[in-house]
Amino acid sequence: MINFNKPPFIGKEQKYIREVIEDRQKICGDGHFTMKCNSWFEKNFSIPKVLLTTSCTHALEMAAILANIQPGDEVIAPSFTFVSTVNAFVLRGAKIIFVDIRPDTMNIDENLIEQAITCKTKAIVPVHYAGVSCEMNRILEIAKKYNLVVIEDAAQGVMSKYNGKALGAIGDLGTYSFHETKNYTMGEGGALLIQNKNLIERAEIIREKGTNRSKFFRGQIDKYSWVDIGSSYLPSELNAAYLYAQLEEAEMINTNRLKTWNLYYRELKELEDKGLIELPVIPSNCQHNAHMFYIKCSTFEERQALIKYLKRKQITASFHYIPLHSSEAGKKYGEFYGEDKYTTTESERILRLPLYYKISEEDMSEVTNSIKHFYKGK
Repeated sequence: MINFNKPPFIGKEQKYIREVIEDRQKICGDGHFTMKCNSWFEKNFSIPKVLLTTSCTHALEMAAILANIQPGDEVIAPSFTFVSTVNAFVLRGAKIIFVDIRPDTMNIDENLIEQAITCKTKAIVPVHYAGVSCEMNRILEIAKKYNLVVIEDAAQGVMSKYNGKALGAIGDLGTYSFHETKNYTMGEGGALLIQNKNLIERAEIIREKGTNRSKFFRGQIDKYSWVDIGSSYLPSELNAAYLYAQLEEAEMINTNRLKTWNLYYRELKELEDKGLIELPVIPSNCQHNAHMFYIKCSTFEERQALIKYLKRKQITASFHYIPLHSSEAGKKYGEFYGEDKYTTTESERILRLPLYYKISEEDMSEVTNSIKHFYKGK
């Protein structure tokens, strides 16, 4: 059986978790390994402040509070994304304005954003699908023109870059996911990246249940109290220790995944050349992280047939998001602006292949050979 995903495991995770339990004897949040994770991102991605959170979902919820999203506000986002992208803003009372995607990268079409802006628009939430960047220069230009907050959903984008800048560290705020399906994991977890330094102090307060506890522990005040809204967004030190072991080897993991991605691309290029499938597109100014490898089949029916065929070969492949605007909650809390030219049709063609750290070349060959056999004679 070839699994679709296996969470990365380097080897130091158990040592660091044991250190938390036996030596440091502090397993709650904001301990030694949490701080080391935060510092690693700040240093390597040139970001003023990074705060580890319990999930990317919670990082987005913090971002929505920091952006001062209020009932009646509008937030622009793609429909082809995970529900957490928009749920964070719906919880604040916002209406989601869904904009169509580009068929090449599956990212929000930057050329459709401006016409979707109204006097109620408060933020733009670009989602970097598969770790490939949205066209951020254009998005930032629009945001500056209309005084909008840019919140990057870079859940899949750790180690990816746009014009040399780390994804998540380009907009006002950014978010990462460390769910077990991601390139780097802590089981469940995430991070909030803060580019706008004016938001740092409030972010710490929101993350600490609305208290100024962080300032207290730094010795800046002699006692802490409730000063704002917030919740408990601190992950356990056990989770942080697991993640930090992988961050120490981040380049090795990234290199290994890129090797797998490139092998898939080379092996399947002949099918694209014959017009049977489409392969991912990586713009020249984007450096991706091999978060996933997908192909696009000709039709929805063909994709479903290929999924079933691979399953019989004991290969797990999967489709991805059902567009949010077509869901029950999407219709209630959002509205699709303009024509759905690509969001639905392209989402129905995507098929994601097994890709994880240290997947064997034998398993990859089995996957590609099976796909080739499926298309043989077509």
